Amino acid sequence: MSYYTYIAKDANGKKVKGQQLANTQDELKTVLATKGLALQIANVYHPEKKSFNDKFEAWQGVPVVQKIFFTQNLGVMLRGGFSISRAMGTLALQTNHKYFRKVVLQLQSDVESGIQFSQALRKHPRVFSELFINMIAAGEASGKLDDVLKSLTIQMKKEHQLVGKVRGAMIYPLVVVFTMVIAAIAMMVFVVPRLMAVFGDSGVELPLPTRILIAMSDFVTKQWHIALSALIIVVVGFLLFKRTKKGTWIIDAMNLRMPIIGPIILKVNLARFTRNLSSMLATDIPIIDTFHIIGRTLGSAHYRASIEASSNALRSGQSISKVLEAYPRLYPPLVQQMISVGEESGTLDEVSGELATFYEEEVDQTMSNLSTILEPVLLLILGGGVAALALAIMLPIYNLSDAVGNQ
Repeated sequence: MSYYTYIAKDANGKKVKGQQLANTQDELKTVLATKGLALQIANVYHPEKKSFNDKFEAWQGVPVVQKIFFTQNLGVMLRGGFSISRAMGTLALQTNHKYFRKVVLQLQSDVESGIQFSQALRKHPRVFSELFINMIAAGEASGKLDDVLKSLTIQMKKEHQLVGKVRGAMIYPLVVVFTMVIAAIAMMVFVVPRLMAVFGDSGVELPLPTRILIAMSDFVTKQWHIALSALIIVVVGFLLFKRTKKGTWIIDAMNLRMPIIGPIILKVNLARFTRNLSSMLATDIPIIDTFHIIGRTLGSAHYRASIEASSNALRSGQSISKVLEAYPRLYPPLVQQMISVGEESGTLDEVSGELATFYEEEVDQTMSNLSTILEPVLLLILGGGVAALALAIMLPIYNLSDAVGNQ
C-alpha cells in the first residue's frame, strides 16, 4: 500500500488537493470516485526525499500531543490485532501534522521492507527519544510491545502534564515582570524628561536620587543604541556561557540554590527520574543501561552527572539506594529509603511509580500556589520602584517650594 498525493476535480470542476492511501493508482481513482472526485494527477510520496520544507518542519519538531496520540493509538491497534505496517498506514491518515505524517509513512515503509520497528524509529532521533526507542526495542524482544506502548503513553502524558503545569505557572510572574519593565522604560522615555525640564529651569540644586533618575533617563533616550548593544551583548554572552559545560554547571547550581525556584527544579527532576525509572524497570533493559538513558532525560546538569556516576557505580554491584546516598542534596532521604525498600522487596518499579506520583502532585501543588508565593515579592519590587521614583520626583518639588518661600 502506497501513500499518494493527488489533484482531482469535484462535480463543479473545482481543483481539490489531498492525500490518500491506496494499493494502486486505479484503486486511488476508485476511492476518489466514491467521494465525487475525478482524479487528475497522482504521485506516490517518497518519504526518503527531503525538501527544504521537510528540513524546516523537522527543525520545528513534533508536538508532544501528536506523539502521545501516535503511541496510544498504536498500542490500541496492536491489541486489536493490527500489524505494525497496517497500523502505521491508518495513523498516517489520522495525523494532521504534516511532518509527523511523513515520519509515520517512513516508518511504515521501513517496517514493510523488513526493518525492525525500533530500528526504524532510530532514524528519527529528533522525533523519538532514546528512552522511547529503547523501551520499544525491549518490548519487541519480550513480545510485550502493546504493554510497553501502554506504559509509554502513561509516561508521556505524565511528562506533558508536568511540563505544562510548570510553564502555565510561570506565565503570571513573567507577564508582571515584563509589564513592569515596559512601564519603567516608558517612564524614562516620556514622563521623566518632561518633569526634569521643569526642575532644570528652576535653578534649584537637585538631590542625589533625582540626579540618578535624570542620568538614567538621559542614557535611555540619548544613548539608546549603546544600551541596546549592551543588552544584546549581555544576553548573547549569557547564552554562549550557558552552552559551555562549565557555564551549565554553574547556572544549574545557582538555580538549585534559589529560594523559590530551587525546590521546584528539584521536585521536577525527581518526578522525571522516578517516572522514567518506573517505566523502564517494567522492561528487560539492564539497570546500568536504564540509568544511562534516564540521565539524558533530566534537565539539570547536576542530576545528569549524578545519574551517570551512579550507573558507573552500579557496575561494581552497589545497590541503587546506596549509590544515591552520595548525593544527599539531590536525592532526599525519602527517595533513598523508598528505593531501598523497593530493592529489598523486589517491587522497585511500583515504588518508583509511587514516588513519581508523589513528586508530580508536589509540583502540581507548588505550581498552583506559585502566584500566591510570588505575589508579595513582585509587589515589594513594584512598590520599591514606585517609591524610588516618587522620592526622586517629590524631593526637588519640596526644594523648589522652600526656595520660593525664602524669596
